[in-house]
Amino acid sequence: MKETDYADRDGLIWFDGDMIPWREAKVHMLTHALHYGGAAFEGQRAYNGKIFKLEEHTDRLFKSAEILDYTVPFTKQQINDACYEVLEASGYANAYLRPGAWRGTEMLGLAARGAGVHAAIACWEWPAYFSLEARLKGLRLMMSQWRRPAPDMAPVHAKASGLYQICTHAKDKAERMGYNDALMLDYRGLVAEATGANVFFAKDGALHTPTPDCFLDGITRRTVIDLAREHGITVHERAIELDELDGFEECFLTGTAAEVSPVSEIGDYRFEVGDIAKTMMFAYTDLVQGTEPGTALKAAGQGA
Repeated sequence: MKETDYADRDGLIWFDGDMIPWREAKVHMLTHALHYGGAAFEGQRAYNGKIFKLEEHTDRLFKSAEILDYTVPFTKQQINDACYEVLEASGYANAYLRPGAWRGTEMLGLAARGAGVHAAIACWEWPAYFSLEARLKGLRLMMSQWRRPAPDMAPVHAKASGLYQICTHAKDKAERMGYNDALMLDYRGLVAEATGANVFFAKDGALHTPTPDCFLDGITRRTVIDLAREHGITVHERAIELDELDGFEECFLTGTAAEVSPVSEIGDYRFEVGDIAKTMMFAYTDLVQGTEPGTALKAAGQGA
């Protein structure tokens, strides 16, 4: 898809309960969230007309707003229904949806009491974040200079706009230097996540993934843990030291955008795109596409 201005598109956006033309979905310059980064948002995908784990995404949107100390002015069912209204209005069977909630213009001081809360949902076509070819080759990550903050330093369990500023810095630098992404450590120096995806490592037939105590426990992350266990793969959720990366054989990222994407290098560390990463990648594709196990593997020419 050709890169275009996201404000200049045809289509409809659900905005505070109404479907309005895409180009009319605007907020004022003095919107509180624009200045103080307090928007809660979700990213979710529709496959073949069905939004994957919609209820879990909506639950998290509401939880994020609660952590940020405001209430989404609609019920969860209204948001779920609106997501499908937007998907249907878009005419897409496969799409990316972005619901969000934010404080408005009634208050611009740091204290946000009295500011009204708004909600909107947009939907557009968005192909795989990383191509199949790139994933089978393995993504290249650098180490980020930025670290995920401690739980007593930021609302780390909210999917909130302000928390992504350091991710933008890290991702931009990585791409400028020819990498796909960057790996972030946490405030203790432990392995945390990539800029917008969780990370898994494989060794001796088992998976290891950082405990999400200061970053999001991703919906895709939880899905992959369940898939791994269904495939008889043990999953260890634990603290991971940076120097342990030298002993891991495989690595992959997980996220709504990234889906399951194998990694070939992180800084000076190298990994193979091996059987576990491929198993998780293709099993996840079959799950979200609603196809029989093994379908994605065969379609990619990786199986009999």
